[in-house]
Amino acid sequence: MRPVSMPLVDRFASAAVTAVPPIMLGIGMWFGWTGSLLSWRDLLILAIMYVGVGTGITVGFHRLLTHRSFKTSRILRAAFAALGSAAAEGPVIDWVATHRKHHQFSDVDGDPHSPHVGHGSGWRGALGGLAHAHIGWVFSDMEVADERRYAKDLLADPMLRFVNDTFVLWVIAGLGAAFGLGVALTGTVVGGLTALLWGGAARIFLVHHATFSINSLCHFFGRREYDTGDQSRNLAWLAIPTWGEAWHNNHHAFPTSYRHGLRRWQIDPSAGVIRLLEMMGLAWDVVRVDPTRVERRAIAEGA
Repeated sequence: MRPVSMPLVDRFASAAVTAVPPIMLGIGMWFGWTGSLLSWRDLLILAIMYVGVGTGITVGFHRLLTHRSFKTSRILRAAFAALGSAAAEGPVIDWVATHRKHHQFSDVDGDPHSPHVGHGSGWRGALGGLAHAHIGWVFSDMEVADERRYAKDLLADPMLRFVNDTFVLWVIAGLGAAFGLGVALTGTVVGGLTALLWGGAARIFLVHHATFSINSLCHFFGRREYDTGDQSRNLAWLAIPTWGEAWHNNHHAFPTSYRHGLRRWQIDPSAGVIRLLEMMGLAWDVVRVDPTRVERRAIAEGA
C-alpha cells in the first residue's frame, strides 16, 4: 500500500466518465419522451450491451480474475478482461487489486470503499458513508492497492497486461460496438448515433451504478445469512440488475464460490454463464461449496 494523491488527469478522467453518461442519458430521456431519440432497437441494443459488458465485469473481472472461481484458456481470460474493460470502470489489474484489498480489509481501516469507516455517526455519517462507498471513493486520495501485492498473478500474464495497458481502446471498442449495432439494425448513421447514446452512454451509467451499489447498498441494507466479520449483506431486489452480485453476504462468506446465489431461489445469472461455459468445455476447475458447509455456517434466522 502506498499513500498517494490522485493525479489531476485521473481526477478529470474519473469526473468525465462519471458525469458524461448521466448527462447524455438525461438528454436521451428528454428527447425520447417525444419519440425522436428512443426506439425498440435502442432498447434492444441497450439490453445487449448491458448484459455483455456487465458479464465482463461480473464473470470476468470479479469471479474469474479476482477470485479465480474457475479456470479457462488464456485467450478467453483476455477476452473477458477486454469485455469488462469496456465498462469504463478502470484498467483490469487495478480493478482486481482494489477488490482484493477490499476483501482483506472489508469494513475496517484499509477498505477502499467501506460506508462504515471514518464517516462519523448518526444519519449524517450514514449518508456520508453511503456516498463515499457508492462513488466518492473514486475521487478521493487513498492508499493505492499495490498491484505487485494484490495482483501479482495478473501482472505475470502478458495478455492481461496488454489489455490493462490498452484500457481506453476497449472503452472505445465498446462504444463502437453499440454504434455498429445501431447502423446494422437501422441502416442509418442516425440510428448508430442513437444506439451510441443508449448502448454507450446509458449503458455505462447503468453498469457503473449497478457495480457501485454492491459497494454501498450491499454493505448497508439487506439480510446477513453468514457471520463474515463485516457488514456485507444480501439484497434480493438488486440480484438481477447486478447479474447475481447482490448476494454479497454469501460472497463474502465463500469468496471463491462460482455461485453467489447459494440457495435455489437466489437468482444468479453469472453463475449460469459459468455453468454454460463448463458444459461447453470452456471452463474447468469450477469452485463449488459443499452444501453441508453452507448450512453449517449459516447464522440464526433474522440476524
